[in-house]
Amino acid sequence: MTLVPRTLFGKTAVTLTVAYLYFALFTFTAVVFYVQVPVSRQAADDLATFLIQTGRTWAVLPPTERERFADEIRRSHDIAVSASGPALEERPAYRPFITLLESAIERRTGVASVLRTTVDNGELWYWLEMEAPTGALRVGFPETRVGTRIPTALITVLLGSTVLVLITAMTLASRITKPLELLSAAAERVGKGQVTEPLPERGPAELAALIRQFNLMAHQVRELLANRTTLLAGISHDLRTPLARLRLAVEMLPPDVDPDLKEGVTHDLEEMNRLIGEALELGRDLAAGQQERIDLNAIVKAVVAGGRQLGGAVRWTPGEPCWRKVNVTALRRILDNLMGNALRYGKGLMVTVEIDCQDDAAVVRLLDRGPGIPPEEREAVFRPFYRLERSRSSDTGGSGLGLAIARQLADANGWSITLLDREGGGTLAQVTLLAGRDSDRAGEPRRE
Repeated sequence: MTLVPRTLFGKTAVTLTVAYLYFALFTFTAVVFYVQVPVSRQAADDLATFLIQTGRTWAVLPPTERERFADEIRRSHDIAVSASGPALEERPAYRPFITLLESAIERRTGVASVLRTTVDNGELWYWLEMEAPTGALRVGFPETRVGTRIPTALITVLLGSTVLVLITAMTLASRITKPLELLSAAAERVGKGQVTEPLPERGPAELAALIRQFNLMAHQVRELLANRTTLLAGISHDLRTPLARLRLAVEMLPPDVDPDLKEGVTHDLEEMNRLIGEALELGRDLAAGQQERIDLNAIVKAVVAGGRQLGGAVRWTPGEPCWRKVNVTALRRILDNLMGNALRYGKGLMVTVEIDCQDDAAVVRLLDRGPGIPPEEREAVFRPFYRLERSRSSDTGGSGLGLAIARQLADANGWSITLLDREGGGTLAQVTLLAGRDSDRAGEPRRE
């Protein structure tokens, strides 16, 4: 499992997030070192000077004036000065400003100073102990006078920047990738032969131009498919009329005509009619048609019966009901084609049909004991007129259109067809119907 995203959205979001975080960190560091630290150091120097001068002034005043001076300083500057007081304690956690203040006091007095604390009515006070000609004294100030909280500011700025960066990165990445996701989904539908509505031509100029060209291409593809259908329908109509005349002419041949010759011509005419029908089927609009909820066992039962009518040996055991909402005609045509291939190439051996019905998908499998399909040929056999047997003889193979039609029908309905090796020899052909909005099991009849 890799932590590196593979999608364009993920890569864009990560790139923007990292870039913005580096920028935020760089900006915060510059502000701290070139603004916050100098300002804090200057504030510490000013407060250290004020504390020292307050203590010295109080010490040289007459005893009768000291109380009035202390009251004035307390009221005007929130600074307390006295000769004694409650016992002092070690100051609590590390505070950058208090450290700067202690260094500033040491520079002015030449004596290492450590501020100690008391708690007065739930408020923390910092005290500087000084020696004066009249004896020891202390000068203090409340914690609320300091104001600066660099660690709190650091955490707040970093958290706020991170949240803002993530929101901005996600918004920008979504704005870039959302049109591409819609374009990719539309291109997939066009590739499956499905009709797609024109995409809205909005967004950045480059993306809007790309979507405009895609809409034009999709329109041209629809026209090509429509023209192909019209052309094949016309050819089918034009060819079937003379075929009908030829069939009628064969039926009206004199009785003394060689029966084998007559039968051969009739067979050729029927084969030509079948090929024309399959070619027309390939060119039809294969978009998903009318859907209905049905037990897949009913469709498989009909396919198995058709295979047995052709003289094939088919084994199938009905299982639990497997209800799905599907295009019954399309699914029946797909399974009929797969059954025909299994019987044609299965060497006359038993063909097995299975249904695997799960909540997330339903799978229909047809297993034969034929020669199998080489791995490199398993996609090629879905191309129109492609046959593993190259002689093109109707005695050794079909027209090469059955699997092509089955693949187009499956793509149009959101299903998949897979050809695999069967254990012990042969081919396993499976059709997978994924459960979703149109193929879920809601509304399934209650089982008693």
